[in-house]
Amino acid sequence: MAKSSVIPFGPQHPVLPEPLHLDLVVEDEKVIKAIPQIGFIHRGLEKMVEKHDYHQFIYFAERICGICAFGHTLGYAETIEKIMEVEVPERAQYLRVIWHELSRIHSHLLWLGLAADAFGFESLFMHCWRLREHVLDIFEKTTGGRVILSANKVGGVNRDIENSELHAICDILDSLESDYQKITNTMLKDSTIKNRCAGVGTITKEEAHALSMVGPFGRASGLEYDVRLFGKGAYANLKNFEPITATEGDCLARVKVRIKEVNQSIAIIKQMVDLIPDGEIATAVKGAVPDRKQASNVLEQPRGECYYYARGNGSENLARMRMRTPTSQNIAGMTTALQGCDLADVNMIVLTIDPCISCTER
Repeated sequence: MAKSSVIPFGPQHPVLPEPLHLDLVVEDEKVIKAIPQIGFIHRGLEKMVEKHDYHQFIYFAERICGICAFGHTLGYAETIEKIMEVEVPERAQYLRVIWHELSRIHSHLLWLGLAADAFGFESLFMHCWRLREHVLDIFEKTTGGRVILSANKVGGVNRDIENSELHAICDILDSLESDYQKITNTMLKDSTIKNRCAGVGTITKEEAHALSMVGPFGRASGLEYDVRLFGKGAYANLKNFEPITATEGDCLARVKVRIKEVNQSIAIIKQMVDLIPDGEIATAVKGAVPDRKQASNVLEQPRGECYYYARGNGSENLARMRMRTPTSQNIAGMTTALQGCDLADVNMIVLTIDPCISCTER
């Protein structure tokens, strides 16, 4: 009978530039159990609401994670707007969706590059990040920032985008999409990638549902759950929106879902540009947050559903602010996917889940 031993994975590992730490219980080359260790980079961000007012805290929310920065400000702003009963101008709602979908493209292209690097495709890695630079250039031109955008505020957005510039963005995305197709053909058809990913780290639809998995991780196992289906804000005007799903539930399915979501986000942005109305971009929000009044909100981040909760205390500071991130929700699915896998496949499974430890440990 093989004797089990414990092998540490992380917190420093070449495949993941974040401090994820797993204790892997192994027998020979098989992983029997994966035990996550969380808490290496706790920053106490949620405590900051007691020291800074609800307008200032949006800049702390933005720094929860660089890749998900815009989404965190959007989720936080929508939560406070619920509490304060603020009606956001329609044009601002459209601009928010455009920037948010650009953030999704930016996140997925970054992830595809890291995946290509893990497969050993250095040239493909550089091509993915070359395309990502076009999205960052759009951010820089429309907000002044490339990762930290500071475009959202409670009541709307800080900046407008001229209609002519919006159409120019669509032209950039058109050219990006044609280059992107060449990259994805390699990712989906190359035999090396198929051999590394097909049938590895499989989660069934029933398991995904029982584990409450979210985002591309859950949708790759057949869960048709996407917060954008709720039709909040300008998402309510999307035509024929359906979540991208797969049925295999393995690493290759997770690659396919994220690849297709980039094309879907480009299509959403084009719809928003065609439909965006003229008008104001923000509503002035002043005054204290009512004591004990609370609200919650959900948002589809690039990695999945993110939950936000806030409660007032009768001043301009909040009594409580809480965020549950997609990675936090997906940790149970990650440990399940690792059970029974080969030790050599651990890094690939973890990478295809796309964990964001910075988001999880605030």
